Amino acid sequence: MTRLDLLACGVAALVLAPPAAAQSLQDQSLQDQSLQDQSLQDRGPPPAPVEGAAPAGEDQVQFSAGALEYDYNADVVTATDAVRMTREGDRLRADKVVWNRRTGRVVATGNVAVTNPEGDVAYGDSIELTDSLKDGVIDNLLVVLEQGGRLAAVRGTRDQSGNMQLERAVYSPCAVTTSDGCPKEPTWKITAVQVMYRPDRERLTFDGARIHLFGLSTPALPRFSVPLGGSSNSGLLTPQFNITQLNGVEVVLPINVVLGPDKSLVLRPHLFSSELPMMEARYSQLNEIGAFSLTAYATSSRRSGDLSGGFTTQTERAFRGYLDGVGRFQLDPNWSISTSLRLVTDRTFLRRYDISREDRLRTNVTVERIDRDSYLSLAGWAVQTLRVGDRQGAQPIALPEIDYRRRITDTPLGGVLQLQANTLAIGRKAGQDTQRGFVSARWDWRGITTTGQEVTLTAYARGDAYNTTGTAATAIASYRGIEGFQTRAIGALAADVRWPLIGELWGGFQRFTPRVQVVATPPTRNLAVPNEDARAVDLEDSNLFALNRFPGYDRWEDSSRVTYGADWALDLTGIAISANVGQSYRLNSRPSILPSGTGLSDRFSDIVGRTNVRFGEWVTLTHRYRLDKDNLAVRRNEIDATVGSRRTYATVGYIRLNRNIDIPDLQDREEVRVGGRLGIGRFWSVWGSALVDLTDREEDPTLATADGFTPIRHRVGVAYEDDCIEMGVTWRRDYQTLGDARAGNAYLLTLSLKGLGR
Repeated sequence: MTRLDLLACGVAALVLAPPAAAQSLQDQSLQDQSLQDQSLQDRGPPPAPVEGAAPAGEDQVQFSAGALEYDYNADVVTATDAVRMTREGDRLRADKVVWNRRTGRVVATGNVAVTNPEGDVAYGDSIELTDSLKDGVIDNLLVVLEQGGRLAAVRGTRDQSGNMQLERAVYSPCAVTTSDGCPKEPTWKITAVQVMYRPDRERLTFDGARIHLFGLSTPALPRFSVPLGGSSNSGLLTPQFNITQLNGVEVVLPINVVLGPDKSLVLRPHLFSSELPMMEARYSQLNEIGAFSLTAYATSSRRSGDLSGGFTTQTERAFRGYLDGVGRFQLDPNWSISTSLRLVTDRTFLRRYDISREDRLRTNVTVERIDRDSYLSLAGWAVQTLRVGDRQGAQPIALPEIDYRRRITDTPLGGVLQLQANTLAIGRKAGQDTQRGFVSARWDWRGITTTGQEVTLTAYARGDAYNTTGTAATAIASYRGIEGFQTRAIGALAADVRWPLIGELWGGFQRFTPRVQVVATPPTRNLAVPNEDARAVDLEDSNLFALNRFPGYDRWEDSSRVTYGADWALDLTGIAISANVGQSYRLNSRPSILPSGTGLSDRFSDIVGRTNVRFGEWVTLTHRYRLDKDNLAVRRNEIDATVGSRRTYATVGYIRLNRNIDIPDLQDREEVRVGGRLGIGRFWSVWGSALVDLTDREEDPTLATADGFTPIRHRVGVAYEDDCIEMGVTWRRDYQTLGDARAGNAYLLTLSLKGLGR
């Protein structure tokens, strides 16, 4: 192949063809075809860069051709036989290129393909350029866009700014071939009398357009424009349709407003047939140190009165709204700030409009510094309750919460020394106030014996100081502590020994690891200080060998004990099984502060364990349990299982707590969660889920109407998804009424055309 750099200036015009222009890949012209019949099929790879050194000047090009002719009389340059040209990122491929220097007419014909620096690839039968060398006319074109999607048209023109105007065009981001490479009709497409493509804005504007979905066509639509791919541009987003028993028909019409390259505003008006509209707005911003977003809801509707005293049917019309914000900023490699804001006007708003099902909202801000050997956190948080019967004034506000930790690896005895200082101030409008501070030191040493045992030695010491007021406002006496200033000292010594044993079994490998831990600790003044963060205590497999089996810092397990158990694992081809089981024995006879029913109140604890089973990608099972030490009655039974593939599966979750704890906020319960999806063919699926409360009055005496089978909610849906469309219908039913968030049915219709903006 001959390289002809001497004519670089003359042929430069050829690579200045419109970067998004392309031609149809059909052998037959589209002039006599309808818009629906235009081809979106591929025709060869995009042109590759010409090999060789880069051109010396801006007006020069690199090119190669099998033959080159120059007609001196007509002043015409002709390059033929696999012509390849490159200039400043633009690439051209053609069978023949002709430049008439007298008229300024430049024509590329035969298997033409052009790629611009942005990555758009244009195919066509011929491209004609004017003597401006920038604007051009293309017949029978196909444009393969870098952002995803294709445009085909009978004719296209490009102005000097790079914008393209296509006549009798069709657009679709869908696949145009099957998995076997055979041509197919895209799931949806847009046909239009005229399309304007603006590469600088990554936007398409349609005139006289119709949307075709599964062969069905809409009437002609008014002029509209859409962004390409996932680009962020102002305009309409995918609408949403719901039907609820309380609000009636709901239509959501999202509008994206771009405020800059690093910030945007999404407005989502919610229109209801049975209620006043609701406005939702989300503002997002990204900068060089982080990002944040803030979502706000606002409306006016009838709501139930104060639910703090129980259920009431009285309603009043009032302003209702919700704020939800989140942000994180990395100030430098060590310092960061994270924050979240969650506030709502009343207890039923989130459920009424199906925004959230949470029963508590937390607002917090945290400043952190992290390096290799230290950690510092300064935080503050507040809680808003949505539970019936809970007083908002009794919810805590923590400000400040300061935690500092330091790790020292170079100690005289070896091992690792961890130092910690912590302080917390909790205030309530109508409740107990607590201030706490402590300093602690923990030393851990780990070693391996000559016979393979893993030994861990631990020494722990801590000093606490508490100041408490308003203890009478706390209903549960064991949570109060003594009014005023109190101090407490904590200490512990522990030794933990594991002995991993590995061998073959059934063609695989098994690991059996017996484990023994001894903890010695003196009596501790637990009840002298309040309990704010260590209330949800329960013996589980996850905390069996913990130094302190209370969560948090306010309670310390001050009983010397020995804990014993074993881990076992089996790995076979396609099968993995792991299990553990254990129990502890208290070495002293002094009374325990652990409540009866936690599995830790007697000298012998209950027996706890966990089993995990996995068969390839088809079966996953986790079973957690606690057995009564006296009669092996099941006090905790928790199962999570999934059977099936990614497209067709069934899942079940079951938990039953039978502990007989007398503390009101730790009552027993029983519930089951089921769900599943059935794939039908390649694109269709049916799915469903349900949550049922199985708690009866024997398990929780505070429930006056519990009958052992109380459905909470269920969802059933049909969905379709392929490479460029998602759609579905969902039926949801809620069985519980809370004020104006009443039980009833709701229906959701979703339709998302992939590639049509966001």
